[in-house]
Amino acid sequence: MSVTVRYTCPYCDAVVSVERALSLADRSVTTSPQPGWEYADPTDDDLESADGIEFRCGEDGPVTDLEGEPVEGCGRLFYLNFVRYEQGVELEPDPPTYGGPRFDFNA
Repeated sequence: MSVTVRYTCPYCDAVVSVERALSLADRSVTTSPQPGWEYADPTDDDLESADGIEFRCGEDGPVTDLEGEPVEGCGRLFYLNFVRYEQGVELEPDPPTYGGPRFDFNA
């Protein structure tokens, strides 16, 4: 089962939408990739095998403002980080390695 979810660019507040599996749990949206994590393109068919998604604002699908009106986007990269497990234990990300603003979905 899949669902369309929306994420806000941390640079310009443009909103990007992506369709992904409902079973994936979001950890955060960051301006820098988490070290050692593998990121998928938003159009990849197998997002479940990645640690997150790398977006280029305005280039990876249509973007809108918060009211749903089309906008161009800033063209900068940002990252959706999924909850990650190692040997069945949820890994806690290292906040100093994120860089830039951090938007935690579990906070």
